[in-house]
Amino acid sequence: MPVDDYNPDIARRDLKYYIFDWDDNILRMPTYIHLERRLRDGSWVPHLVSTALFSVIRNDTVNYRPPQGDWSKAFVEFRDPAERTESKFLADARTAIDRLLEGVEKQPPSFNTFRKILREGRIFAIVTARGHDPATLRKGVEMFIDRILSDAEKAEMVRNLRGWIVCYEGEDANAAMTDEQVVDNYLSMNRYHAVTNPAFIAAVKAQGTPGAEKSETRKQFAILDFLEWLFRMIERIGARKPISVGFSDDDPGNVAAVADFIRHNLAERFPSVKFVVYDTSDPDVEKGHKLVVSGQLPLF
Repeated sequence: MPVDDYNPDIARRDLKYYIFDWDDNILRMPTYIHLERRLRDGSWVPHLVSTALFSVIRNDTVNYRPPQGDWSKAFVEFRDPAERTESKFLADARTAIDRLLEGVEKQPPSFNTFRKILREGRIFAIVTARGHDPATLRKGVEMFIDRILSDAEKAEMVRNLRGWIVCYEGEDANAAMTDEQVVDNYLSMNRYHAVTNPAFIAAVKAQGTPGAEKSETRKQFAILDFLEWLFRMIERIGARKPISVGFSDDDPGNVAAVADFIRHNLAERFPSVKFVVYDTSDPDVEKGHKLVVSGQLPLF
């Protein structure tokens, strides 16, 4: 695509950013949690649980437990073991996309929203309870772009990305970049947080965050990290527009925790931001149940 082919209407667009959970929200991943289930006679047997079911039964400690009491064994498929030539995450993402393209699986609630924000070149964060390296999550996004977006949609994405560059960085910055560099730069600007990754957990604990052992707390930490990153970027480019941030998750517990975190922490710290939370636990509701957690005050 010629470097002077960009969307000139970008300057009139508002600033909308998004935070996505991955499993059962963007893609229905064939990844299982390895648990043990109690039988009526009191014995325990191995039991594989989908991420969707785990969000329902995870607090049922009477009937379910991790193998040998070790949660690392339960989530073995949610890591990047060194002995694998390819991450389980990428293998499962490929399978999930195959099932979508073959019509075997229907689109998860945030699938089309994610596809749309990629086309528009919007900044986003992936915040998942998985334990993969951030580079692994980024490769999953690259796979989504490569296999889900049509050639026309990919061209639209590049055209919009060049529009953002011209709008906030200038013509020279745009002219200096190839299409591949434009896309790479865009993907590098997003955040990829797997909140059970050992390095991420260490970062949360290093900040002295109370409740760092809880997945919900670590997701809150990841959201705050994304917002601080956004505002540093917005200040750098000097954008003066209304700002909104959407968060979507299929786990009602995470949704409630994030909504509470927004009300009692983020709304006061970022009063100019409109926060919208989407509960995507009901697969039959496209985009999920919408909840505006805080209104928006004038930015300037």
